[in-house]
Amino acid sequence: MNVLMVRHVRMVWVLLTTMLMWPLSLTHAQSHCVLLETTEGNITLLLYDDTPLHTDNFLRLVGEHFYDSLLFHRVIPNFMIQGGDPDSRHAAPGIELGEGDIGYTIAPEFFADETGKPGSSGEPGKPGNSSNTTRTLRHYHRRGVIAMAREGDDVNPERRSSGCQFYIVWGKTFSSQDLAKMQQRLDKMTNGEVVLTAEQIDTYRHVGGTPHLDGQYTVFGEVIGGLDVVDRIQHVFTDDYDRPVDDVRILRATVLK
Repeated sequence: MNVLMVRHVRMVWVLLTTMLMWPLSLTHAQSHCVLLETTEGNITLLLYDDTPLHTDNFLRLVGEHFYDSLLFHRVIPNFMIQGGDPDSRHAAPGIELGEGDIGYTIAPEFFADETGKPGSSGEPGKPGNSSNTTRTLRHYHRRGVIAMAREGDDVNPERRSSGCQFYIVWGKTFSSQDLAKMQQRLDKMTNGEVVLTAEQIDTYRHVGGTPHLDGQYTVFGEVIGGLDVVDRIQHVFTDDYDRPVDDVRILRATVLK
């Protein structure tokens, strides 16, 4: 198969994936959109209203031009593309990135019943808790969603989000058998709080995503334009640190009125 044919097949596949995702987008209030102009093309994000801590924080940072000139510093094919490290703005080639922060973290917004008050019935689940009560996720890690990165459970047991670093999910599709094994992993990581619904299973089988992150990282928006750009970025050549060898930069981020 020649190069032009491969590109054509990939473009058609991305278009079909976007069409499959679109009905899900219509279930969310479409109040806030952000445009990321990158060196690989434009990505348009819809931010959700039911994750106000994350949405308001992201909108504020965009309004302050925080993301302008930052890199997508961590790119893993069939997984995700990550950006938002302030140390990446003037980083020399080949330097490992990912430790930069903004001086604060954000309380998680995983579940529909969360109150944000420590000790309440809506407190986020933590490894080692004995909840064993299934809870409803606000959003899950299907292809094209945006979520905030965070430090690991060993130093961040409350699973608070980074104040600035985010990732856009690409992921992959899973078989029914794979998802059954994934459910066992989720049972352990979320103490039985996250149970894959029929909708999630269907989406992970036919559209793709990263189900092992559900209920552990906050999803607060989705790509509504430029999914092909995300696909292009997740295929770039990277070094041993998963950093693109040729910088992929956010030239400008703006809130769309």
